[in-house]
Amino acid sequence: MKGSKRPIHAVTTWFRRQPPKMKVFLAVLIGLAALLFLRIVVHDHDSLFVAAEFVHALGISVLIYKLTKERTCAGLSLKSQELTAIFLGVRLYCSFVMEYDIHTLLDMATLGTTIWVIYMIRFKLKSSYMDDKDNLATYYVVIPCAVLSLFIHPTTRHHTVNRILWAFCVYLEAVSVLPQLRVMQNAKIVEPFTAHYVFALGVARFLSCAHWVLQVIDTRGRLLTALGYGLWPSFVLLSEIVQTFILADFCYYYVKSLVGGQLVVRLPAGVV
Repeated sequence: MKGSKRPIHAVTTWFRRQPPKMKVFLAVLIGLAALLFLRIVVHDHDSLFVAAEFVHALGISVLIYKLTKERTCAGLSLKSQELTAIFLGVRLYCSFVMEYDIHTLLDMATLGTTIWVIYMIRFKLKSSYMDDKDNLATYYVVIPCAVLSLFIHPTTRHHTVNRILWAFCVYLEAVSVLPQLRVMQNAKIVEPFTAHYVFALGVARFLSCAHWVLQVIDTRGRLLTALGYGLWPSFVLLSEIVQTFILADFCYYYVKSLVGGQLVVRLPAGVV
């Protein structure tokens, strides 16, 4: 068993010693290889979106278990949950007035769960909430998204306010996990259930990003033009990519800890 871990340890040690630019290059290379693999193996790329929702549901299930059975919210960011509730609420409103489909029902279920999580953290498990670690001001996240949505939003025939709100929820979703990453950065050690939840978010967002990218490739760019003109189509795709890369570093240390047989994820300074 130790012999099988040595090559993995050697690779992770080599990767950790690389300069930041090389790490970014390798991460992009691995991402492209994963996309190529999914394009070859998965014939119906819409199933990637279903898989993303399934993995996200698994992450939420882990979160529910942590809060109900472990009776603690240590390591969780209340601000990330509140940002999630905001973009889901805005997206639900836009779905009702712009387009209503199965994703609307999924968002309703996720919003209901998120509100319950917020309630548990604020009231039932307040004593275990790490308020001092959850110190990223939400206006640093919300205000840039709001300003950006005023200038770059869909060019459809819907009311201007609705189009701006739709862009706002797309941008906010991409960065809503930042307070959670700040909590983990401050704590340095991430306990198992929180790590499983955040890793599930990372996998779900990668699958969602892969779905978008492969759809764009399959339609030879027609999907982007269907979203409108100007900068909006590119920013939709960019938001999906940003969501994935924000969590990529944590996912690396999660896998590294899992392979090493560690129950907790230990993060070096400045990893997120």
